Amino acid sequence: MTTTPLSELQATVRAQKTEIPRLYGKVDFDAVPERFASEPDIASQLPNRFSRKHRARVLANQANVDRQLAYTMLGDVVADAYAALIPEHGFRKLVDMLVLACERGVEAVPDAPPELERFIASMEALPDWIDPRLSAEGARAGRVSMAILVPFMIRGAFIATFMNKYSGLPMALTGQLSNSSSVQRVKETASFFTTATLPGALERSGPGFRAAAMVRLMHSMVRANLLMRPGRWDVPTYGIPIPQVDQMPAGMIPAIISANRCVREKRDFTRRERAVVELCRHQCFLLGLPHDLLPDTPREIFDAILLYSATLRDGYDDETNGELVRATMAAYLPDDRSLKSQAINVIERSVSKVFFKQAFRVSDEKAQRMGVVPSRLDYAIFTAFQAYAVPAMSAHMLLERLPVLEGIADRFLVERINELLVSYGHAEYTTDPARYAVATRERGTQDAPQEHPHAHAHAAA
Repeated sequence: MTTTPLSELQATVRAQKTEIPRLYGKVDFDAVPERFASEPDIASQLPNRFSRKHRARVLANQANVDRQLAYTMLGDVVADAYAALIPEHGFRKLVDMLVLACERGVEAVPDAPPELERFIASMEALPDWIDPRLSAEGARAGRVSMAILVPFMIRGAFIATFMNKYSGLPMALTGQLSNSSSVQRVKETASFFTTATLPGALERSGPGFRAAAMVRLMHSMVRANLLMRPGRWDVPTYGIPIPQVDQMPAGMIPAIISANRCVREKRDFTRRERAVVELCRHQCFLLGLPHDLLPDTPREIFDAILLYSATLRDGYDDETNGELVRATMAAYLPDDRSLKSQAINVIERSVSKVFFKQAFRVSDEKAQRMGVVPSRLDYAIFTAFQAYAVPAMSAHMLLERLPVLEGIADRFLVERINELLVSYGHAEYTTDPARYAVATRERGTQDAPQEHPHAHAHAAA
């Protein structure tokens, strides 16, 4: 895998200070934040059994560690520059211009700022390391699990982003601790990744492209709010809010799970697995992640998540992580209170608990601290769910091989996914503009919203 030269990457990181001074003007990019655990004697996010086996090897590669540090201090250069225009344009106008540019092209936006042009151009220029045909194949393969499995596991994947106080703090500081906010964010997370599996969703005119642009803007709005307001964010401790490295694990979850399985079984990806990996990489590219963080082989993906976890300092704060987890687990996700919906909510919560515990290799001690310890009833419900889900998925995967029935089966999945998207509601990926005190004129590098955004972006945050 070709990587960006380290010197070039470090220059890009430092350039944020001069290119986007409103956000990064006071950031010391030569300092190592507390969150970065590059010394073997510092406890990291890597589970003990993996740490004993792999951490020394991972930390021994100084070039990779330095690269990880650089990405820990890198935001989203093009989207951040656009979000920094809040004082001139206001929050709502920035959102409206981006929506119009996605739907009708930048040329349809009157007096479009050059920052918007660069933002859209960065997403339109599909790099040669993304194979759109293979990505489309991955979307077709992903529709099976998205229609059958994911609706019952999305909460478990969502709370996995709250395991660490250093990476989870932006959510706590941007008003995401209430049950209603958790419901909205879980549904919007599900909506984003579900939409991406629809036919043509990630193409320039597709709904997945538009959703990715909105997610990027909301991440940048959070960065702007935290960094432009004096005293709001502790850079020496936490680094950059929602850095590139924190978005990779959430965007690559299916790829990481498949890579772990392949490494364990000492084999390469199957064609189907490789296609799903490409879909993940395509989504992540649209979300602004660089090639370096999106490997495509089992060993490289496995090592990438090892490096991420091995260099993220361990930390769990009940007032931030705990509240986020409790609000998410307590949330009632269905739209109504019918007996069927209540039963689905119980099943989904139990399945999510077991999925979270098993898929993310969460230790008993950490699961206990987070309050997400599956009970015997949860395991029983999970087993019963598997008895339904596994045969259903196997049947659809078999039908994929039959020329006539394949089309019928796929149409059924697309219809099911569209039904799920309706139940998730229209994903706004917006913040509450009333919480932004928007400047009407240029007021210097400390301009910022006066209240925190009520940001509904996807789980990568």
